[in-house]
Amino acid sequence: MAQQDDIRGGRARQRAIRMAIGALVWISLAILYYAFISLVSDTPSEHELRHSTDRLEAEYKTLVERYDSLSSILDNIAERDRNVFRKLFESNPYDLNADDQQRRIELHERLLASDNCTLAEELSSRLSQGEATLRRLERAHEDVERSTAALGAGCDLIPSIQPVNNRYLTLLAAGKKPLIDPFHRTMREHHGVDYLVPEGTPVFATADGRVETFSEKNSTHGKAITLDHGNGYKTSYSHLLDIRVKQGQQVRRGDIIAISGNTGLSLAPHLHYEVIFNDTRVDPIHYFFMELTPEEYARMIRIALSSMQSFD
Repeated sequence: MAQQDDIRGGRARQRAIRMAIGALVWISLAILYYAFISLVSDTPSEHELRHSTDRLEAEYKTLVERYDSLSSILDNIAERDRNVFRKLFESNPYDLNADDQQRRIELHERLLASDNCTLAEELSSRLSQGEATLRRLERAHEDVERSTAALGAGCDLIPSIQPVNNRYLTLLAAGKKPLIDPFHRTMREHHGVDYLVPEGTPVFATADGRVETFSEKNSTHGKAITLDHGNGYKTSYSHLLDIRVKQGQQVRRGDIIAISGNTGLSLAPHLHYEVIFNDTRVDPIHYFFMELTPEEYARMIRIALSSMQSFD
């Protein structure tokens, strides 16, 4: 009896072992099948992700090609502009940003090579310089306020706006400095600023004053006006198309006194504007302070420095 029980127990163990081995075989086959299917095919989510990546790669390639095309077009336009500049002014255009960019690169490299102590010392020095500059500016501002208060209504007699509407600072074409004469092709002093404006542009009085002289003859300056502001300042406006004031007439800052044109010895339609103080021609750009921020003033200076040729 005990022997039969042992035989039945052994058979049960053998069946259990065979079942376990069979289960392991089926699990292994299932794993191998899943691995094989995963290698040769994608799940729906993997398929969607794979194709979305393909679309992104295709769009990226398209954007790169468009960028390269646009860069090529811009380079061609820039080169064409430089060629036009060379043909017109017989000189290479001046790159205003080249010097600043080189200085920034040199400063960046120097800072990277400096240790923390050196950087801290330089920062402290810069802060001290900034504080000293701020104190000087505060004193200068106080002096200006005192002078302005002393002048009172006399401030209206100082030229302090641009003679044309140049809100976006794009119309200034030539500054006060030695420039190429467009007719004789030689360097000569240009005593004012040129605004490249179309014929018919309103011209404003830049300060209160009286019309001292005006000329309607087609002379070198063409039709022109000179305003006397009564405090040592005078302003002149040349190459006009039409004059809207009379000699001796009183005008206020902002009044339309003329219409710009292309009269006289003029290369193209423009306004030539000058500021005279005590019989000396001064740079008009320093007399736009009523309408220019410090950043705009600096930009105007850069524009004036970049000019190579006058228009009269």
